[in-house]
Amino acid sequence: MLTTIIVALATQPALAQEGEGDAPESDALRAGSVPVPPPPPEVALPEVEPIIPDEEFNETVPDLDAGDDPELDRPLESIEAFERRLAAEQSDAEPAEGSEAPLGDPALADGDPVEEIGDAPISDTALTEPLPPLGEFEVEPVEFAEDAEDRETVEIDYRVAVNGLEDADEETDAAMRSMFNDLSALRDGDGEAANVAMIAARLTEDSELLKRILASEGWYEADVQTRIDRPTDDGGDQRIVAVLDVNPGQRFAFSEINIEAQPTEPSDLIRDNLALEVGEPIVAQRVQGAEAQVAVALPENGYPFAEVGQRDILLDQYTGEGVYTLPVETGPRARFGGITTEGDLAFDAEHVGVLARFKPGELYDASKVDDLRKAMVATGLFSTVTVAPERTGEAVGDGTEYVTVNAEQNAGPPRTIAGAAGYGTGEGLRLEASWTHRNMFPPEGALIVHGVAGTSEQGAGVTFRRSNAGRRDRTFELTAEALRSDYDAYDAYTGRLAGLIRYDSTPIWQKTLTYSLGVELLATAEKDYDFALGRRDRRTFYIAGLSGQVGLDLTDDLLNPTEGFRVTALVQPEGSLEDGFNPYVRARIDASGYFPASESIVLAGRIRLGTIQGVDRFDIAPSRRMYAGGGGSVRGFAYQKLGPLDPDGDPIGGRSLNEAAAEVRYRFGNFGIVGFVDVGQAYASTMPQFDDLRFGVGLGGRFYTNFGPFRLDVATPLDRRPGESRINVYVSIGQAF
Repeated sequence: MLTTIIVALATQPALAQEGEGDAPESDALRAGSVPVPPPPPEVALPEVEPIIPDEEFNETVPDLDAGDDPELDRPLESIEAFERRLAAEQSDAEPAEGSEAPLGDPALADGDPVEEIGDAPISDTALTEPLPPLGEFEVEPVEFAEDAEDRETVEIDYRVAVNGLEDADEETDAAMRSMFNDLSALRDGDGEAANVAMIAARLTEDSELLKRILASEGWYEADVQTRIDRPTDDGGDQRIVAVLDVNPGQRFAFSEINIEAQPTEPSDLIRDNLALEVGEPIVAQRVQGAEAQVAVALPENGYPFAEVGQRDILLDQYTGEGVYTLPVETGPRARFGGITTEGDLAFDAEHVGVLARFKPGELYDASKVDDLRKAMVATGLFSTVTVAPERTGEAVGDGTEYVTVNAEQNAGPPRTIAGAAGYGTGEGLRLEASWTHRNMFPPEGALIVHGVAGTSEQGAGVTFRRSNAGRRDRTFELTAEALRSDYDAYDAYTGRLAGLIRYDSTPIWQKTLTYSLGVELLATAEKDYDFALGRRDRRTFYIAGLSGQVGLDLTDDLLNPTEGFRVTALVQPEGSLEDGFNPYVRARIDASGYFPASESIVLAGRIRLGTIQGVDRFDIAPSRRMYAGGGGSVRGFAYQKLGPLDPDGDPIGGRSLNEAAAEVRYRFGNFGIVGFVDVGQAYASTMPQFDDLRFGVGLGGRFYTNFGPFRLDVATPLDRRPGESRINVYVSIGQAF
């Protein structure tokens, strides 16, 4: 009630000051004032008898008379006066034993005598002393009470014993003990632990590991007990023993195999690819592999959208049998329809169709879709490529529907700078470099600028190449180049124009049959030994020629074959203009075979026969004659050193040759060793004579990479003749054959 009255009293003058006179109530409300409520009516309160009468209370209160204590009426002193008085009292005080007298300055620590709030009195003079320089400040290290030897880690040696696993391990090919040893926490500890508790923890972990290993092979109720045995006192092995006692229990086997799926064509497509049989043990790896095979087989046989569901295996612990159920959602059976492409394009959908190995209307095959993706990647024009089927809902009429294959492209950098190096005795060092724009003329029209700088050869050229020209792996090339060659057999300055169409094997698609067709124009000035003049003389030849080559390849690998054979035949009709027109035919046949003697040893062999028909040797440009010797011919001899020689001992080439080689290739990991014997000779006659054969033997090393083996061969000639090198070295990429 008191608060209400005070507020009302404080508010009333504000209302009275709203105007000069009394304002109407509406004006006061518009001004935002709060109307004052009328005073409450008086209420009669009941009388309350006091607890202590007033007379008694007044008698108990002492009489505070100023005359009795004059300090009560004295005014309070100021803070400044209080500080001065306190400082004076402290300056007169006696210092404690071992201490200095306190400061008596009223300014105290900071020397300022005039402050609103004074500093606290300082009784320790050390607080006013300056700090020592940082360089003189010394910190004493903390010393521990225990000795250093007490903090050394104590190690316990132990060994591991696994009992009861032998019989189960003999029933499976999984080598469960080896699996346990590879993953064991106890084995990983190398027989050492900080304490027994650590060994016990590892035992617990390894017992669960053994149960998982056994379950993966069909023992789903295996029991593993663990214990720690103290060493015996017989003076033998004093390590404690971490023991795992295994009781495998019964091994579960399939009693039923059920497939829940829509009908397929053929009807047994899923069951034939699910490689599980009733009665066989329930082995996790086999189950997963069988399901993976189903997931692969369905898309490869017309079901691009098939999905393998989650298996269910119902185990009967009393009989040891398991009922296996696999749900499969097959989706619609489909055929290839059109091809679409999207994204950052390197080429259009029409060229994607050139790369595809399927035709519209064929039954869908996921392996061919994956092959298309690999072919697009092999062009080198993309940073990422995705190829996937898309439903169209368009029915074919035979229970299948068309699907569209969509290729999502993300074009990458089209330019490449590359280099290569090699060395051969007689050839010397050879360095090659090239700059390539792989898509300057889409689709896949490349411009290549290349050069060679070597001990015996220098030159440069430019090539236009159209890859996958109208057909996958068919290449069209036009080349213009200028070369300078300086070998023991000839010294030549050559200009060359050539065109070539070839159909080749690739690492993605190794073909049984390959071919090439070409045309070539040359102008070359070459030094050749003139027996009539008795010296080497430079002559100029103008040559026009055709070339045709066909190959049959039945090997297992393009870059590093281990079995099968290859045969290649080359025919080159040519005509030379030098003192008249001289037509002739160059021909050569190569064959090689490979036999795997074991998993790591391959026996390899090759033969080569060559001939030039229709012209005398003197009328053939020296660079077009046949030579033997070198890293790609007969190792153990210098490049082109075998065959007819001039009076100075330099080769002059022949019109025929024969070569053969045998190798034993031993591979271990990414490395290999090769022992080889090569034999061959070149002849002045038009047909090989198979006499005066020269042999070379040697050893080679191989380093296998994803683009082929790196080769280093060292060979020596048998029955070495004057002027022939004892050691010949050959370095290149790829096998010798």
